[in-house]
Amino acid sequence: MSTWILLRGLTREQAHWGDFPDLLRQALPSHTRILTPDLPGNGALWQSRSPCAVPDMVDHVRQALQEAGHTPPYHVLAMSLGAMVTVDWALRYPEELAAAILLSTSLRPFNPFWQRLRPRQYGRMLRLLSCRATNLEWEQAILAMTSCHAADPQATVARWVAARLAHPVSVGNAMRQLVAAARYRAPHNQPSVPMLLLNGQGDQLVHPACSQALAQAWQLPLITHPTAGHDLPLDAGPWVVSQVQAWLAPRHP
Repeated sequence: MSTWILLRGLTREQAHWGDFPDLLRQALPSHTRILTPDLPGNGALWQSRSPCAVPDMVDHVRQALQEAGHTPPYHVLAMSLGAMVTVDWALRYPEELAAAILLSTSLRPFNPFWQRLRPRQYGRMLRLLSCRATNLEWEQAILAMTSCHAADPQATVARWVAARLAHPVSVGNAMRQLVAAARYRAPHNQPSVPMLLLNGQGDQLVHPACSQALAQAWQLPLITHPTAGHDLPLDAGPWVVSQVQAWLAPRHP
């Protein structure tokens, strides 16, 4: 049985995957196990303290998987901060990962901060922070920043508001996750784990050049959706699954 680990990004949790795990499960062999662990401070772990460093997040995920009886090697599909966690995992424990698919990621030192967080979003974030935005306003803003064509935006926002109410991420944990993402610096040398990069040309949060720079630096394959935004599983879930299938096919004949 192969085990797939799905990791989300900053302040997001397993509920934000929507129906994507089911789409992926249907496309993979029947004996595949798909797990969607939360990073500390998010989701079911919302009362935990988020680490201020990406390596500490890796250590938490590894320990939680081992305690639950899930043994490596793992396939990992991750986006944003989750992709940083995956990169560090691949660098420190390459024998534990069979493959990694990184969505909409950005890494120091390959891109400047204004590409890793696009300037067009600075004002929006400041307004949300300064006006004590409601849960609905926050999730509507996050959808606007991360999605270009969600199938049902109203239902998506409602689901995200429910997740925020059930598992409220504290301001302190959000800041610690932001610090961890900002501080993390990847090495110039690529990991030994096979990797695929996917991104969206319509990403309004992270410039598509970030994935392009990483692909060039590490000589990795990069496939770009022509219109999708930052949240590829939301905007183009079936497309992501098809790219994963095509990339895996030569490795699992």
